Amino acid sequence: MSLWTRISDALAALAQGASLSDVFDHLRTPPERSVGFAIAVVALGAKMAKADGQVTRDEVTAFREVFRIAPGDEAGAAKVFNLARQDVAGYQDYARRVQLMFSDDPDTLCDLMEGLFHIAMADGFYHPGENAFLEDVSQIFGQTPQQFSALRARFVPDAPRDPYMVLGVSPGMPRDEIRKHWRRLVRETHPDAMLSRGVPEEAIRLAEKKMIDINRAWDQINGCEGHASGHL
Repeated sequence: MSLWTRISDALAALAQGASLSDVFDHLRTPPERSVGFAIAVVALGAKMAKADGQVTRDEVTAFREVFRIAPGDEAGAAKVFNLARQDVAGYQDYARRVQLMFSDDPDTLCDLMEGLFHIAMADGFYHPGENAFLEDVSQIFGQTPQQFSALRARFVPDAPRDPYMVLGVSPGMPRDEIRKHWRRLVRETHPDAMLSRGVPEEAIRLAEKKMIDINRAWDQINGCEGHASGHL
């Protein structure tokens, strides 16, 4: 059974008159969490699309890149997107419910933010409204300003590309401490670790870019810029 079939089943199980935001209250444990993750990315992405006033073909393509949506599952993904667009609930209500769903797992909330950044940058332009949206959602998720800045540095071309910012560390930290932080990020970004957190297999592609970014940042700090292997 595909992820999108499971999502369709979850939506079909909603009581008549219930909103999409009610789904998040029922998907807090594995394997339902992977369904909840996918719905959260698509639903918040749909809300974010209102931030710059339009949904572009590039943004639709970005959804497919994040989830590797098969042609037969496109209708299910579109249903979630359209339900979120039409739902009277605001994005802040969605974000709070998602935060509760993953309250014991801040790493997955970070994974979710990465999916939203990927979608925001799909058209090549980082709209001020998207920045305000993402910053607000990040705060609701309980992330620090430093964590948000690290994500922005990785995804937004005109953002500072300071490798320390990408890793979420300060230049004054001892090199051994920075190495420990980098190694922790590498472990958290491993596909097996993401799957165990409830990130659906369809979205593991997000880890590929993150692994490249954090390894490049460490190599720059460690004095071997341009070599992306890392060396644990």
